Amino acid sequence: MTSATAAVASVKDVSKTFGARKALNGVSVEVGAGEMVALIGPSGSGKSTLLRSITGLQSIDPGGTISVFGEVVQKDGRVTGKVRAARQKLGMIFQQFNLVGRLSLFSNVMLGALGRVPGWRGFFGLWQSQDKEQAMAALHRVGVSDYAAQRANTLSGGQQQRGAIARAIVQGAQAILADEPVASLDPVSARKVMELLVELNKRDGLGVIVTLHQVDYAIRYCERVIALQKGKVVYDGPSTGLDTARLIEIYGPEFEDAFWEAKA
Repeated sequence: MTSATAAVASVKDVSKTFGARKALNGVSVEVGAGEMVALIGPSGSGKSTLLRSITGLQSIDPGGTISVFGEVVQKDGRVTGKVRAARQKLGMIFQQFNLVGRLSLFSNVMLGALGRVPGWRGFFGLWQSQDKEQAMAALHRVGVSDYAAQRANTLSGGQQQRGAIARAIVQGAQAILADEPVASLDPVSARKVMELLVELNKRDGLGVIVTLHQVDYAIRYCERVIALQKGKVVYDGPSTGLDTARLIEIYGPEFEDAFWEAKA
């Protein structure tokens, strides 16, 4: 099975313990290439821990296994040597954008090319013309090319997040893992970011795994939803199967807060 057809992530019997608390408790899920999947659940349900575990940013307890594009990146409580190569295939988008504020938006997007150019070129900013053209094309695609020369920390949250997506495009990511990418944005900017993720999924065939607190966004933009509660998977299926009764079951007293626009 090639990386193009292998599952973006295969998670088998994964647990993660913090002190006396089980953030993940025997989780087994698989996200196929080309799927767009939302991870939802109340605060502390384990969705961000699961996403960070897939990327190897969070180690798991002994006993479980995580594979990315067919390569084992975590097994028996240890991150393997395959994790670095796996990360090069994953474009990671975070709630706080993870851009270097003092650098221009263009320079931040160019950082996506670091995995395929000599380190000294990146250090001195000696980018090849084809890489520069690709960066500008990515900025244009996400709608922020007019701000290419502007320092990242002077941009709005929505502009920064679209810049982070452009960086993933330049990276040549085969999948996008986004952890609460719209949580810090206003609804208009949030919709633009989600629409970009959908476009990358539908047009480019990238797998997308996105954690969302906004259930209405999960239902609107993702065909499949995985819901966690107290570290366990309590729903894995089509977003159309999440009726009010099921959502109340999942969220309990947080139900009203789990909507952004639908309950406004």
